[in-house]
Amino acid sequence: MDPHLLRTYVTVTRLASFSAAARELGYTQSAVSQHIAALEQDLGTPLLTRRPVAPTRAGERLLEHAAPLLLRLDAARAEVAAVAGAADGRLVLAAAPTALTPRTLGALPPSGVTLRVLPRADVPEAVATGAARLGLVDGLAAPSDPLRLTGAAPLRTRGAGEEPVHVLLPAGHPLAGRPGLRLDDLADARWLDAPGAGLPLAQLRAVHGTGAFRPSLRYEGTDVRTLTALAGAGHGLALLPASAARAPGTVAVPLTAPRVVHRTELLHTAALSGPAAAFVARLDVTRS
Repeated sequence: MDPHLLRTYVTVTRLASFSAAARELGYTQSAVSQHIAALEQDLGTPLLTRRPVAPTRAGERLLEHAAPLLLRLDAARAEVAAVAGAADGRLVLAAAPTALTPRTLGALPPSGVTLRVLPRADVPEAVATGAARLGLVDGLAAPSDPLRLTGAAPLRTRGAGEEPVHVLLPAGHPLAGRPGLRLDDLADARWLDAPGAGLPLAQLRAVHGTGAFRPSLRYEGTDVRTLTALAGAGHGLALLPASAARAPGTVAVPLTAPRVVHRTELLHTAALSGPAAAFVARLDVTRS
């Protein structure tokens, strides 16, 4: 399949509009229609209904393959460019907010860095497609265990540090005076759902093995300070690495059971050189 046709198909499906896809891709609407017709002819089956614009059953199956295929193509282009030395010598680092720990921040070069703070789920794709040279992701894990990252892009990972996990509570919360907390104590508590800024509730559910930890408020930003302020104002509890679990009017209590840590991992594609290699070397020195 022609990847240009496949990319057009994915865009039309995402926007549910031929005209909107044409504007986004910089084509005429006629060209977009020709792309879809050519792809349907190649596969021998209709992929889209026209009114409304929606994928057929065959089109839905194609979509399942299309995103990973296009991502692999973008990743291949980015890695070849990196190996060929096409980068301009600057370090572009994509990071989840809570992956920016004192350890990782301390390893940053003094100049020549562009830092892109992204939702956790967007970091691997940024690295795979060349939008960032390196990525930092984080999550809950058993001590010394790697994160379970999913995705089609061929990314290389290495550990970038671990630290304790704390529950951030309002200062007047009934559990604020405890020396430690178990997840069993918190299953029915009011939680903040902040997948872009804190440790996602989905990870808590996976660790606990239940469907508990229901949110009272959802925060869709990436600013950790806003998340901690919401916790201090009593809108819900937040799970954070120890270094980020502080704000006026709050108390941070260690999570003691199950035994998990906040783990940060570094993502990259090709062999590292230049500022990227220097950052990794400084990070390794910091870890030692």
